Amino acid sequence: MYPAPVGHQCPECVREQRQEFHRPAQRVGRAGRGLTLTNLILLSLLGTYVVEVAVGGPGSLVGGPTTPVLVRLGANVGLFQSQGEIVGVATGEWWRLFSAMFLHAGLLHIAFNGYALYIVGGVVEQELGRWRFAVLYAVTGFCASVASYAIGSPLEPSVGASGAIFGLFGVFFAYNYQRRHLAFYAARMRSMGTLILINLVLTFTIPQIDWRGHVGGLTTGIIGGLAVDGFGRRTSRTQVFVGTMVAFAALAVALTVWRTAVIRSQFPEVFG
Repeated sequence: MYPAPVGHQCPECVREQRQEFHRPAQRVGRAGRGLTLTNLILLSLLGTYVVEVAVGGPGSLVGGPTTPVLVRLGANVGLFQSQGEIVGVATGEWWRLFSAMFLHAGLLHIAFNGYALYIVGGVVEQELGRWRFAVLYAVTGFCASVASYAIGSPLEPSVGASGAIFGLFGVFFAYNYQRRHLAFYAARMRSMGTLILINLVLTFTIPQIDWRGHVGGLTTGIIGGLAVDGFGRRTSRTQVFVGTMVAFAALAVALTVWRTAVIRSQFPEVFG
């Protein structure tokens, strides 16, 4: 045992802290070499926006396509009349909760989201590993879409990857919070906390922004980031993380089923 300012520390604990200080980016997992998953998601977002412009016409390059076009391509909406047909999540099109994560309402929209994903996503993927990053991105994005669907108006469509990106913000903050006893992580935690606060202010002051999706993604991300390290024994880290993500997905599915039933009862003229 080594003497410490308070009590004693075992040699293994001291050695682990030294390794963590010198190699902070190798604590949990590695993203691997080659094309990263973050870059693949960015390419998919850009490719989807090209499709939006192709369908919406050249005039949609900057301002984005019209609402009917976004709904036709997969926007997250409870009910919407498109080309004489009622569509939406409430009609059984649950895939919209995922497809909406790839659509954007304009050039600035995708530019801001793409930049945030490139900056934060790359670090999260590098430190947590590719499979954890993929699970966190998918689950936080799904929960963000469900939050928008469950709380918002069923007639207002929403699109964007910002729910999943807010989820990564939460993951990054929680991951560094767990290591705040080291100056490197404490500084990153404060920086991300400031960024989250700024974005939340913008979320609640700009009317067009779907605050429900942002808050839903952020909340899921914070808890998911805490679950990365597990609770209790270190050997149970993976089981705790997977169990937490499965619980969130199950809760999101239950909320979707509940909200669908409520919407169908509110619009009996549509569903009979």
